[in-house]
Amino acid sequence: MSFLANTPVEKMTGPYARRWWALLVLCLSLLITVMANTSLIVAAPDMTTDLSLSSSDLQWVVDSYTVPYAALMLVLGAIGDKYSRRGALVLGLLIFAGGSVMGSLVEETALVIVARAIMGVGAAVVMPATLSLVVATFPRSERSKAITAWAATSGVAVAFGPLVSGWLLEDHAWGSTFLINVPFAVLAVFGALALVPPSKAEGMGRIDYVGGLLSIVTVGSLIYAAIEGPHAGWDVGPVTAAVVAGVGLVAFVAWELRHPHPMLDVRKFALRPFTGSMLTVMFFFGMFAVLYYATQFMQFVLGYDALDTGLRLLPLGGAVFLGSAVTGVLAPKLGVRVMAVTGLTIGTAGMFLLTQIDKGSTYGDFLVPLMMLGLALGLAISPATDTIMGSFPESELGVGGGVNDTALELGGALGIAVLGSLLGTAYRDELTDLVGNRLPAEAMETAKDSVGAGLAVAQRVAQDPSVGPQQAQAAVDAVHQAFAHGVAQTSLIGGIIMAAGTLIVLAVLPSRRWFAKKDAEPEAGATASGTATVREHTGSPR
Repeated sequence: MSFLANTPVEKMTGPYARRWWALLVLCLSLLITVMANTSLIVAAPDMTTDLSLSSSDLQWVVDSYTVPYAALMLVLGAIGDKYSRRGALVLGLLIFAGGSVMGSLVEETALVIVARAIMGVGAAVVMPATLSLVVATFPRSERSKAITAWAATSGVAVAFGPLVSGWLLEDHAWGSTFLINVPFAVLAVFGALALVPPSKAEGMGRIDYVGGLLSIVTVGSLIYAAIEGPHAGWDVGPVTAAVVAGVGLVAFVAWELRHPHPMLDVRKFALRPFTGSMLTVMFFFGMFAVLYYATQFMQFVLGYDALDTGLRLLPLGGAVFLGSAVTGVLAPKLGVRVMAVTGLTIGTAGMFLLTQIDKGSTYGDFLVPLMMLGLALGLAISPATDTIMGSFPESELGVGGGVNDTALELGGALGIAVLGSLLGTAYRDELTDLVGNRLPAEAMETAKDSVGAGLAVAQRVAQDPSVGPQQAQAAVDAVHQAFAHGVAQTSLIGGIIMAAGTLIVLAVLPSRRWFAKKDAEPEAGATASGTATVREHTGSPR
């Protein structure tokens, strides 16, 4: 047996013998791309201090990864389908590693943002390639299990990233959180060449680059507007981006409806299983926002260091694993609708529990909601992903992976942008009510920027000889109370949105009887162009 996996999937006469080892490589590749986003959360305080980051700077250090990541996945997934899915995976890992090396070496804000953007481009190649290779490599009878493992990896990475980052920050500078990606990326490259078989679409035809460009403009502009508008104000830039996103969406739909071989057949959105599953993935936006502000609460209010914070997020990852294990058993019996709605319901309840957070809250008050959100993610995402991928023919697996991953990343970006903005507004308003007339105007403006800035102002107040210890402690208490108030108010809005999303998914996703009826009608479930059939997550041959 050759060390390198050289036989294309399309030429194999039976199941690939080393497919489970290949899955391990694909999950490792996915793990590092997701961790690159979540690990930065606990590194943010050190980066802010060393680079003198403003609130806007920090926002773009985080989101410069997200914009290319979400905007490019659909196009790069199609390119991987056309030329080589494994080649796309390897190239993406190398780009990702190069950006990581750059991020570990630079000491200027602008260059850190560029490095993060390069990593985002690499991740946009890697993530749809991993999912398309999972589907291409596994026989249909095993795909549901493989996709469940893939989805569980994505969820666990959300909690594992802060742990690794916190461990590194105990003895190293924040640049180590970039550099740690490199050995894993190199290991994944060699693993891909040795264990992941080549795969590409047969008879795909020319790529719809016009549709691809319109998708990039639409998604990129939408994310830019969602990030910059709530944070910096709806001035010319964010408003223009929102208009461009709207016009781009209309143009994209019109072009795809007329194109003989569209980048994405938008007629799929008329199919209830596909649209319901897409909405399921997107409505988990609340989880990303909760991770964003729960981490800040633990560090700034409860006083945990980076490692302690990472350790306390591990139950979230364990809950994702538990949910994935449960859905692997129950989804074949109950179907995607039951699993998706159950997951969203549990996640919504977890969001509403966080409305009880106040200044005196402890880690225990976050533990149950975080575990509920992790369990919800594990229950719902893998059957939804499997249904989405079942909407695409073998020749469009990269596009399917890009669509699924774009929905997930878009939901996360919108969650952090929208709920993060609401958090900031509630924090500023509450802090103004508490100490607005007791701090100098300049100090007050600084304190309202973020909870970290507020505590820095309180520390300066404590160093003033004319201020007593009680007044200094009152300033700290006010910042803690304002941030806790912001968490509670934001969780209320997030819970309402997720509750509405749960009802929408319940209405859109069809029952198992609908699937049974369509399975009895071979032509049903196909798109208008006859390119795919939507099938439910059942774990059975498709």
